[in-house]
Amino acid sequence: MPGIIVVGSQWGDEGKGKATDQMGDRVDFCVRYSGGNNAGHTLVVDGEKYAMHLLPSGILSPNSTPVIGNGVVIDLGVLFHEIDVLTSRGVDCSNLKVSSNAHIITSYHRTMDKVTERFAGKRRIGTTGRGIGPTYSDKINRMGIRVQDLFDEEHLRQKVEAALDQKNQILVKIYNRRHIEPDEIVEELLSYGERLRPMVADTVRLLNDGLDEGKIVLFEGAQAHHLDVDHGTYPYVTSSNPTAGGACTGTGVGPTRINRVIGIAKAYTTRVGEGPFPTELLDEAGEKLRADGGEFGVTTGRPRRCGWFDALVVGASATANAFTDVFLTKLDILSGWDRIPVCVAYDVDGVRHDHLPMSQQDFTNATPIYEELDGWHEDISGCREFADLPVKAQDYVKRLEELIGTRISGIGVGPSREQTVMVHDLID
Repeated sequence: MPGIIVVGSQWGDEGKGKATDQMGDRVDFCVRYSGGNNAGHTLVVDGEKYAMHLLPSGILSPNSTPVIGNGVVIDLGVLFHEIDVLTSRGVDCSNLKVSSNAHIITSYHRTMDKVTERFAGKRRIGTTGRGIGPTYSDKINRMGIRVQDLFDEEHLRQKVEAALDQKNQILVKIYNRRHIEPDEIVEELLSYGERLRPMVADTVRLLNDGLDEGKIVLFEGAQAHHLDVDHGTYPYVTSSNPTAGGACTGTGVGPTRINRVIGIAKAYTTRVGEGPFPTELLDEAGEKLRADGGEFGVTTGRPRRCGWFDALVVGASATANAFTDVFLTKLDILSGWDRIPVCVAYDVDGVRHDHLPMSQQDFTNATPIYEELDGWHEDISGCREFADLPVKAQDYVKRLEELIGTRISGIGVGPSREQTVMVHDLID
């Protein structure tokens, strides 16, 4: 049975949760493999809206076991708050499994994130200030706190003290902030231990055993390809690997067990935070896309930058992640436009580029070359078959398929679970 990876193909906020939710009732495990609570996804089920940041989308599917893999960094306060909110709304969260190797975000990570971003001034990256970057830094520097450390107080204290020996020097001498006492950190982390203990599992074994038994495992990435620390618009990226390869390192499931990689693409483009964005619209068209699409961050509430669909951005993601399918979201937001531009190439200092430029500087200086497609004015939110879509909407989808070189298997035509046009099955 398949291992399926869901990957954002732009800069996040593509609607990965909706695509994941389409498969939820048929999936045995739904696994978050990267990122932290700097990501968010919104699901609408039976008219009820659910906003989550750490919990996998599969938490809403009673037949699926939700798993937080070792590649995720966890703010336990946020995790338990999400669980409490969902439980109060009748969602059973008792089946959640958490990797013992996942790293923990502490209050000193959040402090370091905020003060360094503030200190950077105009050179800021645009982080969410939630401590994700500093936690991954500690992980790479072998100074991190892992879930399993919470169950050995002496060991935990040693690790916290070692981390703060360095950080307190920086906080006090460079940023003029107060010294952080190890005891307050240890006390806070220990307070989470007993509640967390029943959730902790050897998730590597759990998932591989599931695949051996013929079960379906869905790997859910946070953020997107162009925020990947290796493949994104560096340095305006996240601190982890949301690309398909990150699903293997972030869960301990090998690449030969992956059968399908589904890229999620919005029918236009959005981005939160700093960094280059060739098709960004700084005019009334951009404002209209933002307003019609409700383009405000789930996690931060920040208005998203909006622009037209960029086939080079999505095409690069399709290549690097080996997409087998693309799920196109928010096609309904484009209803009402007479003409819809699509970026098919860049002009960089008079030279045409049909693929992403190799250098970040060229990408930053790229001017989009557009192909204009006919728009449509019909309300498509009630369409359930591809043939139900207006002909011009069908033509738009077909042209995007040609440009990105990957079949579009599903189309979102509204926020609710049922507002979906399925062209090809995403599992079989």
